[in-house]
Amino acid sequence: MTSSKNPTDQLCVNTLRFLAVDAVEQAQSGHPGLPLGVAPMAYVLWDRFLRYNPHKPYWPDRDRFILSAGHGSALLYALLHAYGYDVTLDDLKHFRQWGSKTPGHPEYGHTQGVDATTGPLGQGFAMGVGMALSERFTARCFNRDDMSVIDHFTYAIVSDGDLMEGVASEAASLAGALNLGKLIYLYDDNHISIEGDTDIAFTENVRQRFEAYGWHVLKVSDGNDLELIDTAIREAQLETTRPTLISVRTHIGFGSPKQDTPAAHGSPLGPDALRKTKANLGWPETPSFFIPNVALDHLREATRRSSIKEAAWHGKMGAYRRAHPDLAAHFDQELRHRRSPKWDVTLPHFLPEDGPIATRKASGKVLNALSEQIPMLAGGSADLGPSTNTQLFGYGDFGFGDDCSRNIHFGVREHAMGAMANGMALHGGVLPYTATFLAFSDYMRPALRMAALMQTHAIFIFTHDSIAMGEDGPTHQPVEHLMSLRAIPGLIVLRPADANETVEAWRLAANSDGPVVLILTRQKLPILDAPHAVVEAGVAQGGYILSEAPIGIPEVILIGTGSEVSLAISAQATLHERGVQSRVVSMPSWERWNDQPESFRNQVLPREVPKLAIEAGITQGWRDIVGDTGDVIGLNQFGASAPGKLVYEKFGFTVDHVVERAVLLVENRPAEIPG
Repeated sequence: MTSSKNPTDQLCVNTLRFLAVDAVEQAQSGHPGLPLGVAPMAYVLWDRFLRYNPHKPYWPDRDRFILSAGHGSALLYALLHAYGYDVTLDDLKHFRQWGSKTPGHPEYGHTQGVDATTGPLGQGFAMGVGMALSERFTARCFNRDDMSVIDHFTYAIVSDGDLMEGVASEAASLAGALNLGKLIYLYDDNHISIEGDTDIAFTENVRQRFEAYGWHVLKVSDGNDLELIDTAIREAQLETTRPTLISVRTHIGFGSPKQDTPAAHGSPLGPDALRKTKANLGWPETPSFFIPNVALDHLREATRRSSIKEAAWHGKMGAYRRAHPDLAAHFDQELRHRRSPKWDVTLPHFLPEDGPIATRKASGKVLNALSEQIPMLAGGSADLGPSTNTQLFGYGDFGFGDDCSRNIHFGVREHAMGAMANGMALHGGVLPYTATFLAFSDYMRPALRMAALMQTHAIFIFTHDSIAMGEDGPTHQPVEHLMSLRAIPGLIVLRPADANETVEAWRLAANSDGPVVLILTRQKLPILDAPHAVVEAGVAQGGYILSEAPIGIPEVILIGTGSEVSLAISAQATLHERGVQSRVVSMPSWERWNDQPESFRNQVLPREVPKLAIEAGITQGWRDIVGDTGDVIGLNQFGASAPGKLVYEKFGFTVDHVVERAVLLVENRPAEIPG
């Protein structure tokens, strides 16, 4: 049984347990083991420590809570209902059903009070590190000696599975290096995995591992002892220079006949086991979803206390606005994701006579120009700042000193970097960006998918975007990556053709409501000679006529992205010399293009005109754009190690080859698609 001097505490813990277990039982789907074992620590945290207000669920200085072990979502929904959020008993009864507020795993933006989408293990762990980083960043930017308006904790409940995932190790290592002392994780140490005892695959000393990361590590020997849990959390709050892991020895499926077995993990208990569990814990068999009045009164009293803290914060904000009006206005602007008037006036413009420039370098110029107008733009790379051109000059290194430094050194931790950027964006007050080579985007893919699911406003920069990067060879030359990113719903992918398209890609990214990916070159590209208004509108639309046929109606349309657009422009000139009229269309974003009206798309790409797409990547997907009578010059194999220009030529990305394939289309002779 739960150990507490107050019988109401045990009543409340069991209320949470059985709201969750009854939801799983009614759905005949879900995970009852975690709620039965973890409810005591969740209750102590929410009842005695967590600062929240269900009536104003997104107030900026609330504590953040993540159930990283998202399979235990029924417990989170029980907490949200019990503490007054917009989650009703009917919602609990419709757990995991179509259209309900209580899906199988917590979904940010779908259920009030859910601070992050979790389920893929390790993601919540890393997002929490990002939230704690944002708390530290915004506190240093806005707090003043006379008053602090950002001062809260980030809590999470994490599992064995979370700690097995590499992304958690990456994030934990960085959290220790950055001394994120406002980060407190409760570890559900139940010794059980789906396949059996954790000894079959997870024998490390977790506490020593986290001590090696630089964490403050505490142990609670009995996960049902509320006072031990209380003492540990209080001790964790006093540790200001290190994140804290509280290892809590729990029992999965506590009180059930399936306790301490894998059978308690991912299936309903079943009528007989549920009946015995309720009997073992002194809970009435009926009715289901029972909440004793004494428990409800106590739970809602905790809500009232926390609401008072939220009201006190607003009082503090009033004094802050009077004492620091400019800072307060800036604070409100950033937390509401608003841009200052004329925020984009400092964006550069490039001229053809400026000479060729790599889009990664152009991006660096844009990024630094934006940093002057968007003070909360912050980020970094996976130890590739000089190569990705993502350093903010003059803004310091985060983690060193007490100033509002904006360069974050993620180290070679691509996966955690992506997940942390999601956490930073979810926290609010920061526009995060990350950077690495495109070939390494696979290391980040789960975080990119989560960004798309949650629609976090984060910017993901990938440079060295094709075989043209050359000598590093096929391990570093992306081929399938661009198309695989386009396959993620809700993710805007932009591959600009030159420096000015890069400017417009950044304009779109900074003003977006969701995640944006920028795909940039290592090699220099010529500045395309197109009016600024045409490029600005064209990038926003995802595709546009960059260069019309010199004479009359085009006989063929050349479609390019990124570095291949300038190749198309060169081929257009040669085609004209040979008496073939062509139009060049730049298509930096399939997602933006597909959002345009069909009438616009047909105007740019008339159905009756044959089309040749040119992109240094796999050809998959292009058939939907060029049609059955069109052609694609792409690369359906890995690259090779050699100087970039030579590799580009050897794989057919030459003016002569483009002209040859275009002429074949015009002559209605079917071209052999490269395999």
